[in-house]
Amino acid sequence: MSGIRFNEALQDEQQDQTSGLMRGLRKTRDILTADIRDLVASTRQIDDDVMEEIETRLLMADVGVETTRSVIDAVNRGIEVGQVSDVTSLIRALRDELVAKLTRYTHRLEIDSKHRPTSILMVGVNGAGKTTTTGKLAKRFQRQGYGVMLAAGDTFRAAAVEQLEEWGRRNHVEVLGQGTGADSASVSFDALSAAKARGTDVLIADTAGRLHTQGGLMDELTKIKRVMKKVDESAPTETLLVVDATQGQNALNQAREFHRAIDLTGLIVTKLDGTAKGGIIFAISHELGLPIRFIGVGESIDDLKEFKPKEFVHALLADSDNEEP
Repeated sequence: MSGIRFNEALQDEQQDQTSGLMRGLRKTRDILTADIRDLVASTRQIDDDVMEEIETRLLMADVGVETTRSVIDAVNRGIEVGQVSDVTSLIRALRDELVAKLTRYTHRLEIDSKHRPTSILMVGVNGAGKTTTTGKLAKRFQRQGYGVMLAAGDTFRAAAVEQLEEWGRRNHVEVLGQGTGADSASVSFDALSAAKARGTDVLIADTAGRLHTQGGLMDELTKIKRVMKKVDESAPTETLLVVDATQGQNALNQAREFHRAIDLTGLIVTKLDGTAKGGIIFAISHELGLPIRFIGVGESIDDLKEFKPKEFVHALLADSDNEEP
């Protein structure tokens, strides 16, 4: 393929990813931006009523009280010094402040080719989409040229092992497991041992869903991490919590308790396309100081996207699905 055609294909792919993100965040965007331009036009100025309305919308989107207050205060300072004087500068100021809140903690999940495998432990409550996300993540890394192995550590939920094995067959990724009822720590130990022996780039270990209030099951996650360290003292490289954005503030509670119990390194936020509470990302990031690694904005494999603060905030505050970043 010529350089020109390759660049065009890459641009088309990036455009498709951007438009997918825009569509996926439409419900939250409708809460944040609906009629803001009309509201400012009707008053002909950015007054206290306009700012109060914006504050209300940020709270409705579950951005969180502290983050919302900080953003509103910063925009008000811009109004006082004349930097924010119309709807365009208002939207720009909101974008800048929200991007700054997320960028502080955001950095990419890097695969270390000199230390194999990069081991990723997937945790979360039932129904957050953990096993599906594990499969999508495996495909993503595979497309990037990495060798991937999966560990079917969700040994309690009916058909969970079969579900992950189907992902493996579909994408030609090896899945190691011991069947329903097996010890999850043993599954992770064996899989990490095999991945290390074979020089596999990435091992992703699924685990059973559990409520953050179930002390015994949370202790089991600690055991899994301890057993993995017997194979590789740096394992797991990443401990990622998968949370369902439709849970709103409860997702923050889950993140808080999981982090306290097992020391998370990042989060994956799923089902953002099904909620108007996409602002929960700001609340989680602000309180826990954890990076959002990936977000899910739809059902397809391509709808699991690397989290990029600037693109995310633009999609939240754009006028339509078609607005360019």
